[in-house]
Amino acid sequence: MTGKRTIAVMQPYFFPYLGYFRLLAACDIFVVFDDVQFPRRGRVHRCEMSPGRWLTLPLAPMPFVTLIKNLRWASDARSTLDKRLAVFGLPGQATTPASERISRHLTGPLGDVTDYLEEGLRLAADALELEPEILRSSSIDIDPALRGQERVISIVQALGGQRYINAPGGHGLYMAEAFRRVGVDLQFLEPYAGRFPHTLPALFGNDLTDLRDDVRSTCLWTP
Repeated sequence: MTGKRTIAVMQPYFFPYLGYFRLLAACDIFVVFDDVQFPRRGRVHRCEMSPGRWLTLPLAPMPFVTLIKNLRWASDARSTLDKRLAVFGLPGQATTPASERISRHLTGPLGDVTDYLEEGLRLAADALELEPEILRSSSIDIDPALRGQERVISIVQALGGQRYINAPGGHGLYMAEAFRRVGVDLQFLEPYAGRFPHTLPALFGNDLTDLRDDVRSTCLWTP
């Protein structure tokens, strides 16, 4: 870090592309954004295993306005997920302690959905030797009426942040001047151009040193 307390806030994606983990490499505190609406076409409940092929978590049908923290499993989720994992040869042959832990996670009991998503992120972060503090937005005492940029700013302020770092897709969502007014630098990661767009297969099939080097070497940001 550069001396400024850096905060990242992001929805808990299910084993996202490796570029996502640059947020955890760049920040001091990573906030799992769990008290926002579940994006049905996003990556919270699915991960891309190869171009155009997705592993999707079996969630119960829920109202459109459901928050991520309120997601629930389908009644047959465990057996359905086992079948979906088998399509991709998972959990497969674990070759490292990290992949063994991920195997147990993928095939273990299904409790709370958000717990499951967060644990997956923690296991991947551990494999990549990333050590930010991780907490949930729902645990932070901010005005629940705040939305969008103002909600994120309030989270950063509540955590004593001096820098907010976001994925490159956030350029259209956040205005640097709004952050400057409260003494926070707004910065964005460069678009990911690394070697591992499909994290879950890479965690089983590659030298973890290569993945760690990829995250750190592509962890660049701009105002």
